[in-house]
Amino acid sequence: MLWGDKPYYSLDYAMKQTYGEKIYKVALDGGMSCPNRDGRLDTRGCIFCSEHGSGDFAAPRCSSVTSQIDSAIEGVSAKVHAAGYIAYFQSFTNTYAPVDYLRRIFYEAIEHPKVKILSIATRPDCIPDDVLELICELNRIKPVWIELGLQTIHDRTAEWIRRGYTLDVFDDAVKRLKAAGITVIVHTILGLKDESRQDMLATIHHLNDLQIDGIKLQLLHVLRDTDLAKEYETGEYIPLEFDEYIDLLITCIENISPNIIIHRVTGDGPGKLMLAPMWSTKKRTVLNTLHSELKKRSSYQGRLII
Repeated sequence: MLWGDKPYYSLDYAMKQTYGEKIYKVALDGGMSCPNRDGRLDTRGCIFCSEHGSGDFAAPRCSSVTSQIDSAIEGVSAKVHAAGYIAYFQSFTNTYAPVDYLRRIFYEAIEHPKVKILSIATRPDCIPDDVLELICELNRIKPVWIELGLQTIHDRTAEWIRRGYTLDVFDDAVKRLKAAGITVIVHTILGLKDESRQDMLATIHHLNDLQIDGIKLQLLHVLRDTDLAKEYETGEYIPLEFDEYIDLLITCIENISPNIIIHRVTGDGPGKLMLAPMWSTKKRTVLNTLHSELKKRSSYQGRLII
């Protein structure tokens, strides 16, 4: 057998092993901004971010946290039976606020009876000591995951995407979180401009060395009304083709430490915002092709559970 229905150590498999059933993620908006948008570092955001700050699928921020969770659960409960839910603060930088405010919204989420895990997407330069103490406090109630947007280890690419912090800041944040016993998940982007296959693999190997707990492999897609869209429209940025991405993705998966849970292998944006590559909107085709090709790779067979 494989890891459940996927030929790699997926989040679905890990959750079923822990909880006996699939755990579904509900995306929340905590009402925060980002230092790349409020002027502390920049006002333009990252080059690929929409106006919603990577939270295009989150519930409206005008709703309370409890209302957002209840509404999201109601939306999926008719289709699926879940053992519980992951409360995922997704939009913008979700530790970029006074700690008293964070305590209020995070406690509201983690104390919801159907929430099993609290997941917080943030930047490594936005985890001061008082926020880390709060995270540890919450982690004693239910598991807390911190999701860090690294994207790449390469300075030239980080400058292009306007990330706004250096690699040593990221490394320090991971080490502090891991020392405190917090689960760390890292977002990476495949297909960044001028990055070679070896560049992307260097990012994977760096994360292996840091012994992170989970990884998201995200295809760089182009959304309308972003600065990346301007480069796409002038031909300065060319997205990966389908076959290119599948081949690159397999190579990355082959090089990820077997102990790291793979949370995501692709991604896109809302249909009304998507410019390219449009093939990425056919997620079932992407996943089926990936799984089929992985099983054919003789170099990958040693990673399969028999």
